[in-house]
Amino acid sequence: MKIMKKTISIKKNEDYRKVYSTGKSYANKNLVMYMKKNELGINRIGISVSKKVGNSVIRHRITRLIRESYRLNEDSILDGLDIVVVARIGAKKKTYFEIEKSLLHLMKLHGILVKN
Repeated sequence: MKIMKKTISIKKNEDYRKVYSTGKSYANKNLVMYMKKNELGINRIGISVSKKVGNSVIRHRITRLIRESYRLNEDSILDGLDIVVVARIGAKKKTYFEIEKSLLHLMKLHGILVKN
């Protein structure tokens, strides 16, 4: 039986700032992903969706899609990373599969996907 890992979020503003300022970033038309190694041996994810993208219903929907895409692919990601995903306006009308595809594309660019 497989034990489910709990997705750990980045909570502190200072942690977000560290990833933004010293992390590496790649972007596509829907998302921007910042990534930085942490010393914790676990992955933490932060999701940012600005008011430019839409109202709170739209922003929360995008946040849920990103979090779920991450959660389902968490087992194939290297450990010990802080990842911040920023939604772009292009993400507004996208389906779950389009968001997941964008997220996986950025993970490949960062080279953090492990072959299972």
